Amino acid sequence: MRIRNFCIIAHIDHGKTTLSDRLLEKTHALSSRVMQEQFLDSMDLERERGITIKSHPVSMKYHHDTLGDFLLNLMDTPGHVDFSYEVSRCLAACEGALLVVDAAQGIEAQTVANALLAIKQGLTIIPVINKIDLPNADPPKVFAQLEEILAIPREETIPASAKTGEGVDAILEAIIRRIPPPTPSEETKALIFDSIYDSYKGVICYVRLFGGMLKYGDEVLMMNTGRKSQIREIGQFTPAMAVGKELCVGQVGYVVTHIKSVAEIKVGDTITLAASPANEPLKGYKEIRPLVFSGIYPVDTSEFEKLKASMSRLQLSDSALTFAPESSLALGFGLRCGFLGLLHMEIVQERIYREYNLDVISTYPSVVYQINLTDDSTAIIDNPHLFPDQSTIKSIEEPMIRATIHFPMHSTGDILTLVQEKRGICLNTETVDGERLMITCRLPLNEILIDFNDRLKSITRGYGSMDYELDGYSISDLVKLSILVNGEPIDAFSSITHRTKAIANGKSICEKLKEILPRQLFKVPIQAAIGSNIVARETISAQRKDVTAKCYGGDITRKKKLLEKQKEGKKRMKQIGKVSIPQDAFIKILKG
Repeated sequence: MRIRNFCIIAHIDHGKTTLSDRLLEKTHALSSRVMQEQFLDSMDLERERGITIKSHPVSMKYHHDTLGDFLLNLMDTPGHVDFSYEVSRCLAACEGALLVVDAAQGIEAQTVANALLAIKQGLTIIPVINKIDLPNADPPKVFAQLEEILAIPREETIPASAKTGEGVDAILEAIIRRIPPPTPSEETKALIFDSIYDSYKGVICYVRLFGGMLKYGDEVLMMNTGRKSQIREIGQFTPAMAVGKELCVGQVGYVVTHIKSVAEIKVGDTITLAASPANEPLKGYKEIRPLVFSGIYPVDTSEFEKLKASMSRLQLSDSALTFAPESSLALGFGLRCGFLGLLHMEIVQERIYREYNLDVISTYPSVVYQINLTDDSTAIIDNPHLFPDQSTIKSIEEPMIRATIHFPMHSTGDILTLVQEKRGICLNTETVDGERLMITCRLPLNEILIDFNDRLKSITRGYGSMDYELDGYSISDLVKLSILVNGEPIDAFSSITHRTKAIANGKSICEKLKEILPRQLFKVPIQAAIGSNIVARETISAQRKDVTAKCYGGDITRKKKLLEKQKEGKKRMKQIGKVSIPQDAFIKILKG
């Protein structure tokens, strides 16, 4: 049977998953009884948010009237910039890609980024203009954008509607005619492009076979780790896991071995036969580096071991996630986690809560800084708690990004103001068509962590989009902002920020804490400090018992004496008293 391996790439919400639904229907991979919308989005979280988080492989049998039978291996990929690593892994397992563009919104930032990724890997691209049934669809404008930005000829583009099924036959025809078949290799090599953990089966490897054959019972070797094991289950996705006897060259499927440990399987590794191993492993993937770091702590401190085990399970299905143990005086034991972005961080927290029933809180997100010290050494830190003494610092370098922002022309002034406010510089401006602009700018990564994407969407009324990549390091005037409660530094609230924004950020946190913290029997100062300099302060007034209530008339000196006695008592209390910050205060501040 002839094989075609392809994936669907697009910007978020341009109709990838709906198109995959229509392809499943057209190839009769699913009966109408079990078919539902967003079928390949198996997580509740994906359905609720309307986004794809994990790539989903599926094998479909398709009969062409003149060319005969084909096996089509499809991978539906995420569209958000935070999950571009998932996309790159899928592209490595394919020979072609459907590039889906919304007929109403046109080319967006992630459309260009994913198309360039596919071109770089030498894939055949089939452009599809989706949602042509919408009242505000403008296919001629999108044809022009594809020609101008990606140099894709108009005649190669297929107009379609994934919702109504229009154009799906033409897409299937293009897949079997334009996408080349797999090139076989004599050596048995299978690329692990993804993996999941099953509590009964252990580690399940998602593989694409580039050469030879894998059969049930074969002893296999993981070429990067050197681990040997026996295949005890093998099969394909139809779209559920269907047990088979073998996988042939070019096929996509899954392999279950005796390996139960999460750490022994590496995504990007090559599986080969232990008896006759291949000479060289497949290219695999470059090691992904997290961009955003945050401390994640269980609300109930006794659940730390459960959190650690849950993170290990999640890491198997999400190889971009990294973590290491850390502790905080305020929050107890937790994990320092690395993420690809804020959405990635949010999704991981939500999955921990839903899949493992764990309530967690996270500290302020941070990035990796390079600190050049006076003794000519360099410190690499991602945690404000590890920030060295200011007197030992020669200079601080922060990570920069090169961002591409697409937006309607009427938002130009507001977008440029936003970029300037976030300490960015505009490098290039390009007109996409008569209505949209594309600007390239250089920004500090730290500045886009919290509210940049929300503000971009607000300014452009939902029509703005952004893609970014790392662009080295630059020296900046950065400081550690510490928050002190009653003179004691609270490490969970510490952050590394630019000097020009430190006072405003410190004042904001102090004001929030004043509202949230319970009153004590003595005055409690809340301070924001840069080194030994206090830059903002709020004071929680003392709870005070009315000690003069028992005085009915008489000499005023009696009342003064009682008040002075109370004052002295509060003074002593402040010297020995400690403020215990309740857990819900951390949750309210750190969760926004």
